[in-house]
Amino acid sequence: MSELTVRIWRGLEAENGEFQDYKVPRLESQTVLDVVTYVQRRVDASLSYRFACRVGVCGSCAMSVNGVSRWTCRTHVSKVAKDGLLEIAPLRNLPVIKDLVTDMSVFFDKWAKARGQFQGEHTRHEAFAQVKPDSKARKNVDAAIECIGCGVCYSSCEVVSWNADYLGPAALSRAWTLVNDVRDVAQKERLQAVAGDAGCQACHTHITCTERCPKGISPTAGIAGLKRAVLNASLKGEL
Repeated sequence: MSELTVRIWRGLEAENGEFQDYKVPRLESQTVLDVVTYVQRRVDASLSYRFACRVGVCGSCAMSVNGVSRWTCRTHVSKVAKDGLLEIAPLRNLPVIKDLVTDMSVFFDKWAKARGQFQGEHTRHEAFAQVKPDSKARKNVDAAIECIGCGVCYSSCEVVSWNADYLGPAALSRAWTLVNDVRDVAQKERLQAVAGDAGCQACHTHITCTERCPKGISPTAGIAGLKRAVLNASLKGEL
């Protein structure tokens, strides 16, 4: 049986850690998450990592694999191992709790700053508010509403690396879905939230978030839509 050399980041913080090498059996149809699980269960039980569904639904197993942020449960070793070497690290742009586990608080805090919560006006005593599936606004966000908050786009974003205040592609994409939701009544406040220096105008359109999204979503397109919406609102004197 052939072996795979795996370098895994170990440490309590990004600045206070190092890569450690492990030998793992090379198996057919092996995923990167399989490799991490093998190390934790067979070699070093102190290794910390995060996962849940193992089938590409929850997104919690996202890590940096050979320098690229990915879902490890959907990434096969055969597609990413270079010369039999695999390097696994925590997601970028997020504080490291331990080893491969990052603190997602800042990621979701930015969702809140972008007014990523739906705000309606109907009560339980009224009929359900409806969204026409064939409407232009609904079609604008057909893909974006599938975001599960895995953090891959945030980890891949160079602007986040340069500007810690930048809301990031996931939060802005979420804001875009709500800007197109005819039931939402907080449109002005939301556009104000994403119009600042840390908002949509800070995006440099590198498209890395779109290239890396495991769900095939284009946060870049959503951010461009926000830029247009903010400009239109500004020209009308609404912001």
